[in-house]
Amino acid sequence: MSAENAAADTTGGTPDDHGTLYVVGIGPGLPAHMTQRAKSVIESADVVIASSLYQEFLREDGTIPPESRTDEDGVATREDGSQQEIVRSTMGRQIELARAAFDYVREGKTVAHVSGGDPSVYGKSDLIFKMAEEESATDVPIEIVPGVTAALGGAANVGAPLCNDFCTVSLSDKWRGWDEIEEKLRAAAVSDFVIVLYNCWRNYERAVEIVREERTDDALVAIVNDAGRADAGRNGESQHVTTLGEAADHDDKVSGMGTSLIIGTHETATWSNDDRTYLVTPRGGRDVDDF
Repeated sequence: MSAENAAADTTGGTPDDHGTLYVVGIGPGLPAHMTQRAKSVIESADVVIASSLYQEFLREDGTIPPESRTDEDGVATREDGSQQEIVRSTMGRQIELARAAFDYVREGKTVAHVSGGDPSVYGKSDLIFKMAEEESATDVPIEIVPGVTAALGGAANVGAPLCNDFCTVSLSDKWRGWDEIEEKLRAAAVSDFVIVLYNCWRNYERAVEIVREERTDDALVAIVNDAGRADAGRNGESQHVTTLGEAADHDDKVSGMGTSLIIGTHETATWSNDDRTYLVTPRGGRDVDDF
């Protein structure tokens, strides 16, 4: 390292020969739901870190080169002849890949670390910052590129259920104990938030029963799978409208990590046209004069 770069490290600055680490949210992953900035960052990155599923999505419209132009080491050749390294991400390699991303940046490379949905909504951005603290990576520039999270994608599929105050709760007890999750669910239900449940493959029946203690059984619920992914997701895009009292009876509709539940309030209502039924939670009550 040069004396100039060492001095930059000492003052917490970024050496001129460093790249940038972008944590990029790609929403559901298909091209139509990815922001232009996310696409641009990934296309121009020297290194892309992404799961096999997200790589498949990104190849669909040429955001990254096709497999036919990618060698066994993950080095892909773009149309203009330049190269891009594609690194496969898995759940078990997150810490290792965060460290690798810092190293790439220090080599002067721009890195796109891909997250589904939004990287700050149960995504990867917190891990990157935690690892940066642990590794004393104050020299590594980090930027977050937002994406469409499942709460927004799922809400769009069923109408306008989030037009008043809402919150999200993850049902995964990997990092939080169930007692803490239950406390949050109960507080959200009492506070009359529309509640969006993530990670419904764990404990969703328990969560529904807790909310039922504070909310009437006729409250409307949408069960949404793979929002924005059409047939390209793990289980296929679908949405089903039911009630809080009957939500736990629909195990067949809760298909895995791609499932979200949107639990309405006493104001959430249905609106139907000739094609389908929508959920609507009005901002100021149900009277149009309130708008």
